[in-house]
Amino acid sequence: MNEKRLLRWGLLATGAIARRFATALQDPASAGVLTAAASRDLAKAEKFCEDFPGCVALGSYEALLAHEEVDAVYISTPHPMHAEWAVKAAEAGKHILCEKPLTLNHAEAMAVVEAARRHDVFLMEAFMYRCHPQMEKAVALIREGALGEVQMIDATFGFSAEFNPEGRLFSNELGGGGILDVGGYPMSLARRLAGAALGRPFAEPIRLEAVASLNAVTGTDEVATAVLDFGGGLLAHIACAVRASLENAVRVTGSKGTLVIPQPWTPRRGATALELKRGSETERMVMEVEADLYALEAATVARHLADRAAPAMSPADTLGNMAALDRWREAVGLQYAAEKLEAPVPTISRRPLSRRDPVEMRYGSLEGVDKKISRLVMGCDNQLALPHGSVMFDDFFERGGTAFDTAWLYARGQCERILGRWIENRDLREEVVLLVKGAHTPHCTPEGLTTQLLKSLDRLKTDYADVYMLHRDNPQVPVGEFVEVLNEHHAAGRIRAFGGSNWSLARLEAANRYAAEHGLQPMTALSDNFSLARMVDPVWGGCVSVSDSASRSWLAAHRLALFAWSSQARGFFTERGDPADTSDAEMVRCWHASDNFARRERAQELAAKRGVTPTAIALAYVLAQPFEVFALFGPRRIEETRTSFEGLSLELTPGEIRWLNLEADSAA
Repeated sequence: MNEKRLLRWGLLATGAIARRFATALQDPASAGVLTAAASRDLAKAEKFCEDFPGCVALGSYEALLAHEEVDAVYISTPHPMHAEWAVKAAEAGKHILCEKPLTLNHAEAMAVVEAARRHDVFLMEAFMYRCHPQMEKAVALIREGALGEVQMIDATFGFSAEFNPEGRLFSNELGGGGILDVGGYPMSLARRLAGAALGRPFAEPIRLEAVASLNAVTGTDEVATAVLDFGGGLLAHIACAVRASLENAVRVTGSKGTLVIPQPWTPRRGATALELKRGSETERMVMEVEADLYALEAATVARHLADRAAPAMSPADTLGNMAALDRWREAVGLQYAAEKLEAPVPTISRRPLSRRDPVEMRYGSLEGVDKKISRLVMGCDNQLALPHGSVMFDDFFERGGTAFDTAWLYARGQCERILGRWIENRDLREEVVLLVKGAHTPHCTPEGLTTQLLKSLDRLKTDYADVYMLHRDNPQVPVGEFVEVLNEHHAAGRIRAFGGSNWSLARLEAANRYAAEHGLQPMTALSDNFSLARMVDPVWGGCVSVSDSASRSWLAAHRLALFAWSSQARGFFTERGDPADTSDAEMVRCWHASDNFARRERAQELAAKRGVTPTAIALAYVLAQPFEVFALFGPRRIEETRTSFEGLSLELTPGEIRWLNLEADSAA
């Protein structure tokens, strides 16, 4: 866009807040102009545009996104519709200003942020108070030490509305309640000012405790409060309400004074004052701001289009805020009906899943499984809610992923239930490969295997597992007994291929000798730890690693597929593996060793040369082995999935492989 040209806005929805924004665009300070407004009722759009000359009325949101003279869209639909239309706006190449909350929950927000990144469009959540100069002033005062050491942040935003069970403020179906309607303001401010006190753009609470008054009819929160602990003695108290008139002010208390923001959320045009209190003295800092608050917001978008991330409210800040709001809702027991396990959670775009072009995945095969198996296998032990699992699985599938790893043990079955519900919602059973594990200690017996297998199949809503693994071994059980019962389930069609997870190579060899001697199906898969980093100490009892040279030689000599768990050493190649960081006891116990630190340094060096992350180098190492290998990985965020995929396209030379594993002094 020509810098001298006004940013051309389209309004997606024509409610009261859209009218407020459209009015602000008439302020020259907005650097924008209203081009079009869309409603699902053309008559409403036409009525709206009567008050704004030059505004084109459109009868659908799709028409707005197709309008060639619209550069950016302002989305002000009810909360549950934000994600769908933000994603579709990104796909249409439109820059996005979306009313708060960006989405119903953090999971949906990840999908929106990823869509904006993938389609290279600007995205900002519309917290207009962040665009007013008084916020910049408050941050500067804290950073300069005017308050001394910040100890307490107190922020409230609440009003009293008449109860309407079908209205957006109270309806469960519309994402009602104070936490999502106005709670995001004090939460985002507390995180922003805590960040300023700690020398960061924003900070996340390490602990959150909360209570709320929930409506007896709709279950949404009428009044809610939370205490946030940011560490280092810095606390915050925040409150919100849709059924109580709160003070709607902010106080920040430090060791040397208190900062008061009398009008934090909607400062009026003209003079705005902050108050700095030190003892009996009060200093009023008056700012003259003649521009409309929403005009300042529009101008912020126009000014930062090239940045693709406005400092007022960056996508990373929004993701942190949405995660914190999720925690607040969880703490008070508020879950929307659309988020429950039995809900038919749709894709964010409301379209059937489809592979992206080009498909990013590589594939392998396994005898007995008539589907192509993605080289990356999604670990399903991190998804504890259906919205999160749905977004993560959707993204993985659309990138070309087909294989999912789960187990009877994970979260007492919740992970299997979520995966099964997602497969049912998407009708994908014959398009995905399920790697299911069971017979976990202390039930590692033939009888325990059968019990856990049948339970897993029930949770997963399927009658077979593509690959079944004994999750542990029990040397007290003769290996032939396991082989016999596995063959029984194979013959019954409950499993297509099978093997052992955390089995020693010697024990697996014994199992396959027994199978050969008795004319039975052998184990064709192994799932042990394998990674560039050496597992110093088993992550859990009974875990087995095959990363050493002797095991690698054995695997190369046998026709056996390895499904490598902790293929990226559980985050060792990220900042979590920093030798100076000893806060993660498991990381220290399992991976901290001088040889591993040397491997980590070499992965970082090669990553810098290749322009990828060290985790991608670690993954490429695993996939470069001279045997059939699939890498299990457990992303919690779409960003982690995306950066892991970088490893799929990397081709490491034999010299680089030896050098990374400290078997050569150079990568030549």
